[in-house]
Amino acid sequence: MGQRIVGCAASDTMPWKLVAAIERPGHPRAGFDAGVLAGIPTADVAIAAGWECLADVVIDFSLPEAVAGIVSTCVAKKVPLVVATTGLEDSERRAIAEAAKTIPILQSPSMSLAVNVAMDLVGRAGALLAGVGGRTDVEIIECHHRHKEDSPSGTALKFGAIVQQAMGQTNVVHGRDGRPGARPAHEIGYHAVRAGDNPGEHTILFGMEGESLSVNVRATNRDCYARGALAAAAFLVGKPAGLYSMRDVLGIA
Repeated sequence: MGQRIVGCAASDTMPWKLVAAIERPGHPRAGFDAGVLAGIPTADVAIAAGWECLADVVIDFSLPEAVAGIVSTCVAKKVPLVVATTGLEDSERRAIAEAAKTIPILQSPSMSLAVNVAMDLVGRAGALLAGVGGRTDVEIIECHHRHKEDSPSGTALKFGAIVQQAMGQTNVVHGRDGRPGARPAHEIGYHAVRAGDNPGEHTILFGMEGESLSVNVRATNRDCYARGALAAAAFLVGKPAGLYSMRDVLGIA
């Protein structure tokens, strides 16, 4: 993702200037030029374990265990931060919320603009279906590449939280096996597929008697996440301290 952000920034309509490219200490690509690694002309920015230069905004696509340190560094340097890392635990979320009292932070389970539009659609569909007679069952199916470490995806969990808020389900189940019996009305089912190089696909199924509604969103490559992160970074520059989301970027009320 770091490479794609560098590559997409070079072709973006906004004149981005890369000032640092951060990796963990001892990374085998340390010292390599970030532009060359991204497949663009030399950027004159070497991969390093830290940064001392001035920056207008930081984009974090890393691992959950790195987030607290990145947040702390951005607070110390008073630099806005886009947190695009997924699979966060409560401790990381608390660190982000605390830091947002000092600097502007945008955190989202997905940087994809299409995913965030789909989240709005799912919330609207859930609210509409909850307001009419009859029963609606909701299942969430997500597919990702074989290297993804967390399951279900943070995006799938966010879709589920949106549905629960709109429709009031109280239980969740992750896959089904054996003879679990008839499906209860108050649960949401999550199903995670891991195969090949799929960059991400989510389907939210609303099942009713005699009909169904599906909201499907699919990435064909990782550039959608990189370009969404750049849009988030552009939005965040100059904003007051606070915790923002992609809904703010898209102007969704």
